[in-house]
Amino acid sequence: MHTPTSIDAVQSMLAEQGYVCDRSLGTVVFLSLSLGRPLFLEGEAGVGKTEIAKALAASLNRRLIRLQCYEGLDASSAVYEWNFPAQMVAIRTAEAAGGADRKALQAELFSDDYLIERPLLDAMRPDEHGAPVLLIDELDRTDEPFEAFLLEALSDFQVTIPELGTIKAPEPPIVILTSNRTREVHDALKRRCLYHWVDYPNFDREMEILQARAPEAAAELSREVVAFVQRLRTEDLFKKPGVAETIDWAKCLLALDVITLSPEVIADTLGAILKYQDDIQKLQGSEAKRLLDEAKASLEPA
Repeated sequence: MHTPTSIDAVQSMLAEQGYVCDRSLGTVVFLSLSLGRPLFLEGEAGVGKTEIAKALAASLNRRLIRLQCYEGLDASSAVYEWNFPAQMVAIRTAEAAGGADRKALQAELFSDDYLIERPLLDAMRPDEHGAPVLLIDELDRTDEPFEAFLLEALSDFQVTIPELGTIKAPEPPIVILTSNRTREVHDALKRRCLYHWVDYPNFDREMEILQARAPEAAAELSREVVAFVQRLRTEDLFKKPGVAETIDWAKCLLALDVITLSPEVIADTLGAILKYQDDIQKLQGSEAKRLLDEAKASLEPA
């Protein structure tokens, strides 16, 4: 599929993949595609930052290459490594054969045949379907040295392998970076990108999302689920449920043939929406009933 030519086209394109986005997010995605700028998405976990990269890759028929960030991630792990076991086998084979020319052997050992490509290098390679979508997920888990390396890599869309030289992308990949804001990402990297804060959706938007991702759920149950989760997010919790948890919970309720929410049903299925025992304990007893009553009251016509 060709790059969309309007904001409405972006929203429609993503909606076809079951991703419902508001106009502000649709605008920044359109600008990122049109200007070839990386897109930096920040927000709480579970609000759909990663999903937008998946939906974008599927709708554009591009490969999705994901670099999952973690503490201690360094440039070599993100770009490439050499297949050391295979190199050792080749060396021993050459020795057993009577010793090959050392320069020729070295050239062979550090060739593409023994190169293991990691996400950043993979994203620089040509692709018949067009530039891939490169998802750099949870960047806030890494440290500043990796950010500095990434800043350089995204400036020129090229990486250097000492044994092979510089490899430059024939067409820059579509880059999406995400952060759960467990720490602040350096301003220099943010300035390279277009920025958008992905917030929890309002009731109507979350209903649209749930209907797109769990269309088999009855309208009344969906309304109760969304109203309850929206109310739950106003509580003092260690980890508020994201949209992903709303969808998971609705699917769990469907699997249990639940028609309407009750305190008992909520108590039995809290593990689908809350992931910390302290948060679950807060909803024991009368708390779940109080929140459910408030949620149902908000659904009644004024």
